[in-house]
Amino acid sequence: MTAPADLPIIAVVGPTATGKSGLGLDLAARLDGEIINADAMQLYRGMDIGTAKLTREQRRGIPHHQLDVLEVTEEASVAAYQEAARADIRAIRERDRVPILVGGSGLYVRAVLDRLEIPPTDPTVRAHLEAHALEVGADSMYRLLLQRDPAAAARIQPGNIRRIVRALEVIELTGRPFSASMPRREFVTPTVIVGLSADRSVLDERTDARVEQMWRAGLPQEVEGLLADGLRDGFTASRAIGYAQAISVIDGQLTEPEAIAETAQATRRFVRRQESWFRADPRIRWVDATRGVDVDEVLALVG
Repeated sequence: MTAPADLPIIAVVGPTATGKSGLGLDLAARLDGEIINADAMQLYRGMDIGTAKLTREQRRGIPHHQLDVLEVTEEASVAAYQEAARADIRAIRERDRVPILVGGSGLYVRAVLDRLEIPPTDPTVRAHLEAHALEVGADSMYRLLLQRDPAAAARIQPGNIRRIVRALEVIELTGRPFSASMPRREFVTPTVIVGLSADRSVLDERTDARVEQMWRAGLPQEVEGLLADGLRDGFTASRAIGYAQAISVIDGQLTEPEAIAETAQATRRFVRRQESWFRADPRIRWVDATRGVDVDEVLALVG
């Protein structure tokens, strides 16, 4: 095996419930590595049960970065995450250890690994565009984007008003097409991405079991504690899968069985989106995790 200092960055990606956390730990143990979280919801302090965050005991003494760095009232930022995670990589390299990025948030993974320029934002400009969108509708906003940046419009669904507004915001702020800032599949530094996949039926079973376990482990009680910390004020955290449903139970809008079923359904939809996102990247080296993962098989891919 190559010396740790000579190994590339390793990223472990794939849908929820494929075993990414376990593989990340196994690789870190074998390669003298440190793990960088790439799950956007695990950035939040106190959001543990509903995100399947590893406890300190489960981390086997292996250093983990980008966990518990945000309050639930704060807004997650891809730009801030990119800067912090890349700083972690540099520090891990200075310790002659291997950076291992683990998670299923596709944009966050690419923000760390790829040449990705993240354009500025402006709340005033954004609010003006959102107000205009409410007035004229998504079709008119899409036609406006089509006029100003046809390349960006071709990659955005006409009904996705959030992305349309973001594209128009960037055009207004930078004077450049939004498409000019779209990511390229080009690594910043040598990297190997290992993708975990599993049979759809197996993923569905694991998802349902995971959701049931989260509720038995005390997700509603976790959410009650977070509400005292201002969870309702957090635009991103309060809408996380499982957390939104638990809030609905607390508010009397759903029964617990209804919330569990809705959480499982939302998680399965999320898994499909993750599969689509990662399957589009031809650089990923896929491993079938249906019956578990052989770490030696993965190490052979790393070199």
